[in-house]
Amino acid sequence: MASSLVVSYSLSQRLIHWIMAALILFNLLFTEGMEEFTEAAEEGQAVTPDMIASANIHAYVGIAVLCLAVIRLILRFTQGAPAAPADEPPLAQIASKVTHATFYLLFFALPIAGIAAYYFNIETAGSLHAGPLKLVMWVLIVLHVGAILVHQFFWKTPVAQRMIRG
Repeated sequence: MASSLVVSYSLSQRLIHWIMAALILFNLLFTEGMEEFTEAAEEGQAVTPDMIASANIHAYVGIAVLCLAVIRLILRFTQGAPAAPADEPPLAQIASKVTHATFYLLFFALPIAGIAAYYFNIETAGSLHAGPLKLVMWVLIVLHVGAILVHQFFWKTPVAQRMIRG
C-alpha cells in the first residue's frame, strides 16, 4: 500500500507500537535480573531459582519484542505508513527515515543478540546486546521523543496524533 494514501496508523499498528514501547522500556530499565544471573554463571557461583526466573522474564520479554517486530514489519508492508508532513524540512525527513530504519534493525538485533548470549552462551553477542545495541536504542528513543515534541510544539504538525488517535 502506498504511504501517500495512508493518513494514519491502523489500530493494530498503534497497539503493537505501544506494547513494544512498554516491553522495550521494561527490558531497558530492569536488567538487574539478567545481569545478576550472567555474573553468577560467569564466576561459577550458584545460580538460584530467583536468578533464573528474573533472567527468564528478561529473555521472554525480548522474545515477545522479536515476535511483535515481525508482525509490525508485516503490517508496515501491508498497511503502509503515513507520509511525512509536507512542510517538514527534507533533512528532518531523511533523519526520520534513518531513525525508523535503525529502530527496526534494533527490534531484531537486540533480541537476537540476547537469545544468542542467553541460550547459546555466545559472549560477543552478550557484549553487543548489553553495550552498543542498548546504547543506540536509548539514543533513538530520546531522538524519537524529541522529534515528536518538535513536531507537536514547534512545527505544530499532527504527527503524534497519528500514533495516538489514528
